[in-house]
Amino acid sequence: MKLIFCIISKLLILLCLSVACLSQDFDFFYFVQQWPGAYCDTRQSCCYPKTGKPAADFSIHGLWPNYNDGSWPSNCDPDSVFDKSQISELISSMEKEWPSLSCPSSNGMRFWSHEWEKHGTCAQSELDQTEYFEATLKLKKKLNLLKILKNAGIEPDDEFYSLNSITNAIKEGTGFTPGIECNRDSARNSQLYQVYMCVDTSGSDFIECPLLPRSKCGEQIQFPKF
Repeated sequence: MKLIFCIISKLLILLCLSVACLSQDFDFFYFVQQWPGAYCDTRQSCCYPKTGKPAADFSIHGLWPNYNDGSWPSNCDPDSVFDKSQISELISSMEKEWPSLSCPSSNGMRFWSHEWEKHGTCAQSELDQTEYFEATLKLKKKLNLLKILKNAGIEPDDEFYSLNSITNAIKEGTGFTPGIECNRDSARNSQLYQVYMCVDTSGSDFIECPLLPRSKCGEQIQFPKF
């Protein structure tokens, strides 16, 4: 009887641990947008999606759960696979706002599947698969980075702008300090590549970042054409 009780107790502990793992909490999201001109200029190659060349605008990279200590969860639930039927009503918006520029040319499904399985599964305590993609699209609609930068006289014209001017323009336009990530082109120029904004765990409201990603940008940043 004692043996059976011991086995049942251990099974219950394992069950609780597995449930805790799947409903793993996190502290905030990074909402990350990328500039396609920098992606295509700094990678060995880029391929336009099957729907054609994307608009000359910032596009979504992802919505990534993070912890306040700088670490992050990933691939939290291997059983929760990407399901196209969960986003059927969002696909046209995702093709426009969340295109894949990786090669070979694709319809975006591989990219979105990666984002869900690596990052989205770690937010299931807050958002199911449909809600995750809906929330990300709504954030993109709220945050028009290109308009904010253009209003500050910062345009994708291959010219160089100071890192401070880009950071300050976005902070003034949103009320929150962004994280800026740069890539380097073949001439080793520092280029504006990605912008990180922080979002609360509901995936709906921008917040001041508890922690910004480390910047590898130079003092002067090129904003490449696309």
